[in-house]
Amino acid sequence: MMVNPSKIVKGLPVLASCASAAASYPPKPADLTTPVQQRLAINGPNAVAIGWNTYQKIDQPCVQYGTSSNALTSKACSSSSVTYATSRTYSNAVTLTGLSPATTYYYKIVSTNSSVEHFFSPRVAGDTTPFSMNAVIDLGVYGADGFTIQMDETKRDTIPTIDPSLNHTTIARLAETVDDYEFIVHPGDFAYADDWYLKTKNLLDGEDAFQAILEQFYDQLSPVSGRKAYMASPGNHEAACQEIPYTTGLCPAGQNNFTDFMTRFGATMSTAFPSTSAKDTARVNANKAKLLAKPPFWYSFEYGLLHFVMIDTETDFDSAPDGPGGSAGLNSGPFGTSGQQLEFLEADLASVDRTVTPWLLVGGHRPWYTTGGDGCAACQAAFEPLLYKYGVDLAILGHVHNSQRFQPVFNNTVDPKGMRDPKAPMYIVAGGAGNIEGLSAVGSNVSFNSFAYADDFSYATISFLDAKNLKVDFIRSATGEVLDSSVLYKSHAEQFVVQ
Repeated sequence: MMVNPSKIVKGLPVLASCASAAASYPPKPADLTTPVQQRLAINGPNAVAIGWNTYQKIDQPCVQYGTSSNALTSKACSSSSVTYATSRTYSNAVTLTGLSPATTYYYKIVSTNSSVEHFFSPRVAGDTTPFSMNAVIDLGVYGADGFTIQMDETKRDTIPTIDPSLNHTTIARLAETVDDYEFIVHPGDFAYADDWYLKTKNLLDGEDAFQAILEQFYDQLSPVSGRKAYMASPGNHEAACQEIPYTTGLCPAGQNNFTDFMTRFGATMSTAFPSTSAKDTARVNANKAKLLAKPPFWYSFEYGLLHFVMIDTETDFDSAPDGPGGSAGLNSGPFGTSGQQLEFLEADLASVDRTVTPWLLVGGHRPWYTTGGDGCAACQAAFEPLLYKYGVDLAILGHVHNSQRFQPVFNNTVDPKGMRDPKAPMYIVAGGAGNIEGLSAVGSNVSFNSFAYADDFSYATISFLDAKNLKVDFIRSATGEVLDSSVLYKSHAEQFVVQ
């Protein structure tokens, strides 16, 4: 979501006159090779990418790993250690391949100051074991530059490395329940570093404040993202150094055009998986999708019963809101050739063999179905026809800062079958995770909305019960209580859906 720029710009000169430069950078470790901001990603069949940052360039980033914490007998290295102007850190990435599926692996980033961590390797496509994943969107930094709930002892954070007087209940809940889900999808809006100007102390130090918030946030997230695959795609808050429209020309080098997002996630997100279908057409389409994929903006991966596609609702389609001339005034992208993202999406969706991965989900940032009237019409025009044509089961979106669930719907018309074998996708908004801008009121509702919640931070858990039943739970972050629960039944009778 975006703050009203007129309210911000009008007050800047007055506030700036009494501000002092005070970007809240985390302290640098004595050993500059110390890994920070760790993050994992599903990178391919039997492959996991490990990303981390350091305060100096690493000539050869390496990771030791194995199936025992006492025997890290394998080692993988790369030459991927990159940075950009204004960043204090280098983003490093190494991909571990040939992993045994659904197995606990232990790993240690090679440094004189690192510890042994662990992760659960991806399930192979077609594994019918039930599992759960979380959808967390619009998640911001907490502390002096973000959300703080002062003096409320009932909402203390429980991550050991975080000052308990600060609060970010979603990260705390993700840490507390880390053994209950297998990975996380986060389609857009990380940290809210472009909101640095909302804090008076940052007003004379915007360049450093932007970078400091990014460092704080990814440090806060790392106890979770260094343990579970954290699958990312972009939102509007990744675009530039500030979200005031038509001011991106004032951003210093490195703080515009999704630079940090690309640098941080570009080497860890997957492209598209090779098809495991026996059908030649599926393999051809999957290969086409792989060639057209543009991680971390649009890509796909498979995991057990699931085929998941990430899309970019910000750029690279007609009237894209963050693109050149777009409604958001952020002048970003494009990141592919004309039509590339939609060509990728169609090829990828057409490749999905429901006898292998029956569940087909799509994740993106901006919703077109939402209470309060904040839907993205250009996104709907670009993406909805393809989601319906290829029988997408569930679309996970955010941008609006609350939680919402809708009946299956296409072209603003409810599917008459409801939650029992509909042709239309089911839509949810999972944007209530918590950030400096606060929660969005539910506002005016629509007839096909089944749940809307804006009283506290929340997120969604999606559970794949079997090939025909999928459960969506919305969780209140502070308490862990289930706010809403629904089950979508799909027969998945067709091997390749084309409607």
